[in-house]
Amino acid sequence: MGVTVLTAVIVSLLLPKKYLATASVVVDAKPDPVSALIYPGLASPAFMATQVDVLVSDRVALRVVRDLKLTENPEIRQQWQDATEGEGTVEQWLSDSLKGNLDVKPSKESNVISVAYKAPDPRFAAALANAFVQAYIATSVELQVGPAKQYNTFFDDRAKAARASLEAAQTKLSNFQRQNGILVDDERMDIETARMNELSSQLVALQGLSAESSSRQAQAGGASADRLQEVLLNPVVGQLKADLARSETRLRELSTHYGDNHPQVVEARANIAELRARLEAETRRVTGGATVTNTINRQREADTRAALETQRVKVLRMKAMRNEASVLQRDVETAQRAFEGVSARLTQSGLESQTTQSNVNVLSQAVAPVKPTSPNVLLSLALSIVVGLIFGTGLVLLLELRDRRVRGVDDVMQALKLPILGVMPKPGTRRSGPQRLLGMEQRVLGNNVAPSKGAA
Repeated sequence: MGVTVLTAVIVSLLLPKKYLATASVVVDAKPDPVSALIYPGLASPAFMATQVDVLVSDRVALRVVRDLKLTENPEIRQQWQDATEGEGTVEQWLSDSLKGNLDVKPSKESNVISVAYKAPDPRFAAALANAFVQAYIATSVELQVGPAKQYNTFFDDRAKAARASLEAAQTKLSNFQRQNGILVDDERMDIETARMNELSSQLVALQGLSAESSSRQAQAGGASADRLQEVLLNPVVGQLKADLARSETRLRELSTHYGDNHPQVVEARANIAELRARLEAETRRVTGGATVTNTINRQREADTRAALETQRVKVLRMKAMRNEASVLQRDVETAQRAFEGVSARLTQSGLESQTTQSNVNVLSQAVAPVKPTSPNVLLSLALSIVVGLIFGTGLVLLLELRDRRVRGVDDVMQALKLPILGVMPKPGTRRSGPQRLLGMEQRVLGNNVAPSKGAA
C-alpha cells in the first residue's frame, strides 16, 4: 500500500496541470415563428441524445478549427507533421485532437447541455468551450437551413408547374365559354327551365282547344251544322230564320186563299227560296269560321310544340354545357388550391431557408478557471490508499496460499491422504476421563470408523 500511495503522489505531482472550462446551452421550447412548430416543453431523451451527438460530431469540430483558424498556426502544423508524418489532413487531425478533450453532458431533467473542455491553458480551455458552443449553434442553424433550401428549390419547381396547370385550366374554361357564347350559371338555367315548363303548359292548353275546334269543324261539315253555337248565336242567321218563318207562314196563308198558281203564292215561294239560300250561305259562312279557328288552333299547337322542342333541346344543351363547364370550373378550382398550397409551402420554406435563429441559446459562457481540475492530489491519494489496501490484501492472501506449512491435524490428513493413528499431546497436558479417550479413539481410527470398547 505504501508503494502504491507513494507512486500515486509522485505521478500526481509530476503530471501537468489541466484546467476545465464549462459552458452551457439550453434548447428553447418556444413556438417557431417561421415553421409554426411547437417544441416540447421538456425535450425527449432521444432528442437530447441527438443534440449531444451533433455537438461531438466532426462537423462541429471542423467548424471550430476553421473559426479559430488553428491550421494557420505553424507550430500546430509542425505538430501534425511530427504526429502523422503528413498523412491525412491537418483539419481532421485537429478535429480528432479537440474532441478527445471535449466532454458533453445533457441534463437529466431539463433542456440544458453542458459543454466542458480540458486544456493545460485555462484561457485556451475557455476559448475552446465557447468555440464549440458557437459552432454547435451555427451547425444547428445550418441543419435547419440546409433542408429548407432544398425544399425551397423543390417547391419552387412545383409552384411553377402548378401555375402552368392553373393557367391551362383557366384558358380551357375561357375558350369553352367563348365558343358557346354564354356563361352557364344556375340563374339562367332556372329561367330557361321555367320557360320550357310554360311552353309545355301552353301546348297542353292548345291541344285542348285544337281538339275542341276539330270537333266543331266535324260538326259544321255534317248535317247538324245549323245547331252549332256560332250559328245559333249569329244575329244574321237568326234574322234570316225569323224572316223565313214569317215568309213560310204567309205562303201557307196565300196558298189557302189563292191556290198554288196565284202570282202572290209564286212570289212568296220565290222569296222563301231566296231566304233559304241566304240562310244556307250565312250558315256556311259561320261554320267556315269553325274551320278557320280549327286551322288556327292546329297551327298554334304545331308552333308551340316546335317551340317546346326547341326549348327542350336548348335546355338539354345548356345542361350539357353546364356539366362540362362545371368540370372545367372544378379543374380550375383544384389547380387554384394546389397552386395556393404549393405557394404557401414555398413561402414558408423560403423563410426557413433565410432564418438565422436557432432553437438553441447560450445559457452561460465559459470563463478561464482559476484552479486546475487535474491532477487532484487528494483524490489520487484517497484512491491510492484504497487500491493499495486491495493490492496488499491480495498479496497477503497469495503468499498465504503459497505457504504449505502444516498447522493442524486436518492439514496432515489433506496433504498425506492417510488416516491419523494418534496425536501426541502437548507437554504438560493432563488426561481427562472417557470423553478424552473417545476423542482420541476417533482420531486414531478416523472419522469413518465407529468407536469400540476394545480400542479403548
